[in-house]
Amino acid sequence: MSLQLTIACGDYDRTHPLIDGSIRPEGLELNWLVLPHLEIWTRMLNYYDFDASEISLSSYLIARTIGKPLTAIPVFPARAFRHSYIFINTKSGIREPKDLMGKRVGLAEFQQTATVWVRGTLQHEYGVKPNQVDWVQGRADRLGRALPSDIRLTQAPPGTELGDLLDKGEIDFLMTANNPLSFRRGSPNVKRLFPNYMELEKDYYRRTKIYPIMHTVVIRRAIYDRDPWVALSLYKAFVRAKEYSFRLLLETGSPKASFAWLQPMIEQEQAIIGKDWYPYGIEANRPTIEALLQYTTEHGLSDRRLSVEELFAPSTLRDIPLSEGQHV
Repeated sequence: MSLQLTIACGDYDRTHPLIDGSIRPEGLELNWLVLPHLEIWTRMLNYYDFDASEISLSSYLIARTIGKPLTAIPVFPARAFRHSYIFINTKSGIREPKDLMGKRVGLAEFQQTATVWVRGTLQHEYGVKPNQVDWVQGRADRLGRALPSDIRLTQAPPGTELGDLLDKGEIDFLMTANNPLSFRRGSPNVKRLFPNYMELEKDYYRRTKIYPIMHTVVIRRAIYDRDPWVALSLYKAFVRAKEYSFRLLLETGSPKASFAWLQPMIEQEQAIIGKDWYPYGIEANRPTIEALLQYTTEHGLSDRRLSVEELFAPSTLRDIPLSEGQHV
């Protein structure tokens, strides 16, 4: 008889085969809940409402340092380069990264993974340190971390849309996980700091091997302690589901995604990142995970720097290679 687990996680091409039952984990029957990310994060981090869930990676790193009863598997359902998610007010006098110093910046939450990545990139690529700007936070911190004394942070008024503040010039630039409404509406006051973000992101990856991870998958410690085999079973199932989605995407003669040039896009990503262009596991992601561990420590979000191996269930520390037949 299979063990039943409730998991809250997004519906992506790489997870959908687990949702529709095309891929079934060994010994497990999944009750899959597709919920908004913020709801998942709040319910899992504060109330442990699910047996397993997708989770913000920076939140998980912080949670581990303060003793939250969670353990992860090296599956990364969401990741994205972040150069394209820095927006400026066109009247702010900002032309290049050094102009950000002394300015007011909006962000949803200081410990949000996307903004940790942007801060780390600005500091280590462009020399703009977190204590050199004034922070305006859009929502309350989920984990209630006290920030270093040299970080100047104020809370935006309740109900404030940070993109509107940027449009009005009440903040000078904005770090965000998604394109703000003011930008999508075509406001002349809002533009990207890096219009050539794609070239910058490719160069950044080639130099650093960092492909920013946003989310991982965690299991409640009580579940893992009782049935430790669950971690490896889930890990293997997520890998198989991703490979299943790869097989569909690689059928480019009748594209399964609505892009005119899907085939060259895949081939280009494989040429830069590798045949497994959306890697799970530790070794392919070690530079990325190490960087985020460094940034959370530097920004005062964790009391000590964890090792990569501390984050994941021991049975999942060995990578599962991409199966033969998955290559273009």
